[in-house]
Amino acid sequence: MTGFRIERDSMGEVQVPSEAYYGAQTQRAVDNFPISGWQLPGPLIRAMGLVKFACGTANHELGQLTGSGKNPLTDAQVDAMLQACREVVDGKLNDHFPVDVFQTGSGTSSNMNVNEVISNRAIELMDGDRFSAEKPIHPNDHVNMGQSTNDTFPTAIHVAVAYEITHQLLPALGRLHASLQAKAEAWDQVIKIGRTHLMDATPLRLGQEIGGFARQLELSLERAQQALKAVLELPVGGTAVGSGINTHREFGGRVSKVLAEETQIPFIEAVNHFEANAQRDGLVECHGQLRTIASTLFNVANNIRWLGSGPRSGFFELQLPSRQPGSSIMPGKVNPVMCESMMQVAARVMGNDQTIAISGAAGGQFQLNIMMPVMGQTTLESIALLSSSADAFVEFCTDEMEANTTACEAAVEQSLSMVTSLNPHIGYDKASKLAKQAFETGQTIRELCRQQGILPENTLTEALDPMSMTEPND
Repeated sequence: MTGFRIERDSMGEVQVPSEAYYGAQTQRAVDNFPISGWQLPGPLIRAMGLVKFACGTANHELGQLTGSGKNPLTDAQVDAMLQACREVVDGKLNDHFPVDVFQTGSGTSSNMNVNEVISNRAIELMDGDRFSAEKPIHPNDHVNMGQSTNDTFPTAIHVAVAYEITHQLLPALGRLHASLQAKAEAWDQVIKIGRTHLMDATPLRLGQEIGGFARQLELSLERAQQALKAVLELPVGGTAVGSGINTHREFGGRVSKVLAEETQIPFIEAVNHFEANAQRDGLVECHGQLRTIASTLFNVANNIRWLGSGPRSGFFELQLPSRQPGSSIMPGKVNPVMCESMMQVAARVMGNDQTIAISGAAGGQFQLNIMMPVMGQTTLESIALLSSSADAFVEFCTDEMEANTTACEAAVEQSLSMVTSLNPHIGYDKASKLAKQAFETGQTIRELCRQQGILPENTLTEALDPMSMTEPND
C-alpha cells in the first residue's frame, strides 16, 4: 500500500507509515487506542528520551552494551544510540510519538514507541537501513536493556514532573508573589474597610490585604517545593516487579545519578523498589500540593475580582486593567476576565486531583499501578495550567491593577464597624446601640458621637483614627 511499509512483530505483520521511525508495536497501539487524540505531553516524551539516555549511559559504563552478551554493540553504535536519545530529548522526533494517552495502563505502548524510535534513528545514524527487519541496535535488547516499562515509565513521569515544577511552576509562582508583594508595599498607606462574611468589618490597609495574598503565594512556593520533593525517588532499577531481575545491581543508582546530573535536580534511586514500582503515592502527594496551590490561586483571583467589582455599583477598590469588551449587548462593559480565567484553571486542577487520587488508590494492585499514562498526563497538565495562568495573571492583571484610594477611604468613614474602636471607651453594649442608631439615621459613627457629645473631640478623633485601627493598640 502506497505510503506504508510492512513491519513484523510476534503477532504478525503490521502496516506502518513509510517514513515513521516507530515500528509494529507502536502502530498496534495507535490502532487499538483511537480514544482521545491526546498524545503524551511533550515534557513526558522528552523525559522518556532522557531516561533512555541515562540507561544507555549506565549500561555502557557497566560494560553491558559492549560486553560478551547477545549482540554486543560497538562503541560507535552506543554513541549513535545515545545521540538518538538526545534527539528525543531535544524534541526533534516529537512527530513520531502518536500513541494515545488512554492506552495500556503501564505505559508499555509508549515505552516501546520510544524504544523503536531510538533504535531506528540510531541505525540510520550508523548509515544502516532502519526499515530492515534485522535491528543491529535493537529496541528491546539494547535500548531497553536492564529495564521494564514498569520502572522506566514511572521514572520518566517523575523526571518530567520534577523538571516542569522546577522550570515552569516555581518561576511563575515566584513572579506572581513578587507582583503582589510590590503592590502590597506600594499601597501600605491606603486605608480601606475590612470585610468578614461579606459584611463590613474593621479597617485595614490595602497593602495589608494584598500582603496577605502575597503570603499565600509565598506558601504556594513552599508547597511547590514539597511537590517536587515527592517525586525525587526514582523506580528505575526495579524492572518488572521491583526485584531488579535482568539488570545490574548498580544500574538504578547509576541511572539516577546521570538523571540528576543532566537535570540538576537531586534525583535518587528508590529506597525500596517494591514500593516504587507498585505505588504512585509520590504523584498523589505531589498533585495534592498542586491542588492546594490551585485553591490558593482561585481564592486570590476571586478576591481581586470582588475588589474590582463595579465601577459604580460594586466595591471598585481596585481598578483592574481593561483587557477586552465584556458584553455583546451592554456597550462599555468590561469584565474581570483574567480573574475568571485563573478561577477556571484552578477548578480544572482541583478536578484533576480527583483523577490522580482515584488512579493512585484504585489503580495499584500488587506490584504495579495500571493508571500511569493518565496520571502523568494529568499532573503535567496541571503544572502547565498553573504556570501559564500565573504568568498571564501577572502580565495582564496584577502588574497593571491600580488602587482606587477614593473608594477605599469613603467606605471606611461610612462603615458602622468604626464603632469597634469605641469599645474601650463606652463599652460593647453602648457601642452596639450607637451602631444601630447610625444605621437607622444614615449618619456616620463620627457624626453621631459629635451630636450626642459621647466623647471629647480630641479623644474621639484619636479613637476614630482609621490608621490606628490597622495595628495592635498596645
